Amino acid sequence: MLSTIPIRYVEPVYRPPSEAESLILPITDGCSWNHCTFCEMYTAPQKRFRARDADEVLESVRRTGESVGGEVRRVFLADGDALVLPTRRLLEVLNAIRVHLPAVRRVSTYCLPRNLRRKSVDELRELAAAGLSIAYVGAESGDDEVLERVNKGETFESTRAALDKLGAAGITRSVMILNGLAGPDLSWRHAENSARLLNATQPEYLATLVVSFPLGEERFRGGFPGWRPLSLRELFLEMERLLEHLELRRTVFRSDHASNWLILKGTLGADKERLLGQVRQALADPASAPLRPAWARGL
Repeated sequence: MLSTIPIRYVEPVYRPPSEAESLILPITDGCSWNHCTFCEMYTAPQKRFRARDADEVLESVRRTGESVGGEVRRVFLADGDALVLPTRRLLEVLNAIRVHLPAVRRVSTYCLPRNLRRKSVDELRELAAAGLSIAYVGAESGDDEVLERVNKGETFESTRAALDKLGAAGITRSVMILNGLAGPDLSWRHAENSARLLNATQPEYLATLVVSFPLGEERFRGGFPGWRPLSLRELFLEMERLLEHLELRRTVFRSDHASNWLILKGTLGADKERLLGQVRQALADPASAPLRPAWARGL
């Protein structure tokens, strides 16, 4: 689809797995923070952060509407953190989508917690009313020491505040936690404090991914002395601890990204015991567990 629509893309282009059928509309390039040592998504020179020209974005929406407007049901606002833009600019884009892509029923974006500090709940309500449906928040961890070591630029409190703002505005929140991010020494704290963050905010969606480094670990290890990847057993133990400490009322849970060895799906809390049982079965008898083969985890 990228080659058939009138939008300028700067590759590589990323979107959440659940946005596979969405039109990707870049309104920024790169990531305005881009200091997280675990993230390789926007490190290429061509992905240096910049806001797209407003006229270019609006023209792209108009021309897309002319060519495939009736076919587009979902739009993902790219790149790493479109919500860094002023509310006025975002409303212009959302209103253009409404006019030129009238079949769209869902607009989503990645969201850095830091970019909501300057936005009020009322502003976010305006964005929701204009069509912004879902924000994907990479919390990564709820533990302040882990966040500091990976140079996330966030804390437990800054992430909690952002998630609470989104929730108060009626924007669906999909939160991502990175299994294995803390290494062995901080694994328990990482799991428990991540659960504490999720329990405090009760997001609508939760996804866990296994931290991975397709381009190598050197950049990450430099800021995290003593870190090593968790073994398969250690990953499962960390997942068990996270699930044990989660007290979620109605959160859709997915651990099915390509990075995950053990695919887990359910709703928390209704399926908590079943999910824990699957993890414990994998711990007790890995050979019988339905693990994703290593070749299928190519990232």
